[in-house]
Amino acid sequence: MSPTPPRQVSPKNVAIDAVLCLVAFVIFYEVVKIHVPSNDRLMVGFWASLTAACMTGVFWIAWQMLKAVYRHQRAQTPAED
Repeated sequence: MSPTPPRQVSPKNVAIDAVLCLVAFVIFYEVVKIHVPSNDRLMVGFWASLTAACMTGVFWIAWQMLKAVYRHQRAQTPAED
């Protein structure tokens, strides 16, 4: 069995992930808030925030999986001369 490669965690990668997740949260919040069936602004903000947070979590997981697959594919491709 081959040794596990070192983790690809750096401040730059964490900052990129944080910015992408923040942008995703804002987009999801704006999309979801018009679909909350209430006229109370507090309830609309509350439920839209919770839903956007859940959707952002799914986005983060998908983004991490995409990065892992890309990293593995790059490692398996032989270097061309």
